[in-house]
Amino acid sequence: MRRLSHRRILGHDLLMYPSARTILGILLLSTCNFVAKAGDWPGWRGPTHDGQATPKQSAPVEWNESVNVLWKAEIPGRGHASPTVVGDRIFLPTADEKKEIQSVICLDRKTGKWMWKADLHQGGFPTKGHRRKSHASSSVAWDGEHAFINFMNHEAAHASALDKDGKVLWQTKLSDYVMHQGYGSSPFIYRDLVIFSADNKGGGAVVGVDRKTGKIAWKTDRPATPNYASPVVYHIDGRDQLFMSGCDHVTSLNPLTGEKLWEIEESTTECVVTIVTDGKRVFTGGGYPRNHVVAVMADGSGKVAWNNATRVYVPSMLVKNGHLFATTDSGMAVCWNSATGEEIWKERLGGEFFASPVMLDNRIYATNIRGNTYVFEATPKRFKLLAENQLGEESYASPVICGNRLYLRVVKKEGGEHREYLYCLGTGNPA
Repeated sequence: MRRLSHRRILGHDLLMYPSARTILGILLLSTCNFVAKAGDWPGWRGPTHDGQATPKQSAPVEWNESVNVLWKAEIPGRGHASPTVVGDRIFLPTADEKKEIQSVICLDRKTGKWMWKADLHQGGFPTKGHRRKSHASSSVAWDGEHAFINFMNHEAAHASALDKDGKVLWQTKLSDYVMHQGYGSSPFIYRDLVIFSADNKGGGAVVGVDRKTGKIAWKTDRPATPNYASPVVYHIDGRDQLFMSGCDHVTSLNPLTGEKLWEIEESTTECVVTIVTDGKRVFTGGGYPRNHVVAVMADGSGKVAWNNATRVYVPSMLVKNGHLFATTDSGMAVCWNSATGEEIWKERLGGEFFASPVMLDNRIYATNIRGNTYVFEATPKRFKLLAENQLGEESYASPVICGNRLYLRVVKKEGGEHREYLYCLGTGNPA
C-alpha cells in the first residue's frame, strides 16, 4: 500500500412505541462521547444511525434540474458513498478508477465549491467483483474533530483518519480482504473507538480502533464468508450492543472489547443492510442464498419474533412507532408491524434499489438506480405517493436530509462519459 501526500485545493469550481424513536436516539447518542449537532448528518444513516432525519425540516418534496436546486458540484471519479454533512463542510469519498486513486474530497456546504482533496491510496484495485461495485462505497464518519474512512485495495481493508483540513493523521490495516462482490461497510464511532468491519470469504474481522492513535484496540475474527453489512451500536436490554448481520448469523458484541455477547443463526450469508431496532427487536434482511427479513429479540434469549421471505438485500430499513418500513431491491414499498411481522401494506414503486431510504417525519425518500427518487407518505394507515423526481441517469448513493437540505449523488452520461454530481436541494433557509 502506498500512502499519498495530502493536497489542498481551494476555490475549485467544479437519507407500537410513539416515543421509541426519541428515546432510542438519546440512548444511542449517549454511547458516544460527542453529540451530533442539529442540522448535521455525521455519518452513514444519519445522526441516529437508522436513516431517520431530524424531524420538522423543510426538505423539498419535488425537484428537477431547474426546480429547488441550490447548487450542484461535479465529483471526480466514481463512488457510491453518501455525503457526510457537518458544520460548514461536506465529506465525500471517491475513486479515480483509471489512476487507481482513492480519495476523500471536502466541499463547502453553502456553495458546493471544493475546499480540499486528500488522496489516501493508490493502486491495488481488484479486477473482480460485481459489475456495479465502486471502489469508494463507504461513507465518512465524523466525531466532531476528525473524519474516518475505510477503503479496500491491495487485497486488504484499510482505515484512515483525517483532520478537518484533510491532513492524514493515521492509517491502519484492518484485515486481509478477498474480493467477492465489493466492499462498502461504513465506520461507526463509539466512545474513544471507531469500529470497522471487513467481512470477506477469506475470513475477515470486526475491528475497534483507537480514534486518536489508529492503534487496534480489539479485533474479532469473523467467518470466512462474503458479507457487506456495516456495524451499528444500540443501547438495548440495559447495555450497549454492537450488532452485525450476515455470515449466517445475527451477532451482538461488546463494543468496548469485541467480546461476543450473543449470536443466533438467523441471517443469510450475504447482507448489505445495516441493522435497525424498535428498542426490543433488531431487524435485518438478506438476499443470498435466500431472500430474508427477520426480527430477532435483542435480549440474548435467542428468540426469533418473526421472519418472511421478502428480498431486502441492499437497502437498509426504517423503524418508526412500532412499524418497519422497507424498499425492496425489486422496487416495492412495504410496511410491517414490527412486533408481529404482519404486512400492513405493499405498493409498487418501480426500478431496482441499491440506495437506502431516508425518513423525514412521515415522508420516505427512496432513490432507485435510475435516479428516480420517490417521495411518499408512509404511515401504518396508508401509502400515498407525493412525488416522483428525476436527476441524472443513475444513482447508487443514499440520500441525505439535514439542515433543511436534501443531498443527492447522481451519475450523468455526458458525451459518452461517466460523470458524477452532488446536488444540494432546498426550498427554505438552512437550519
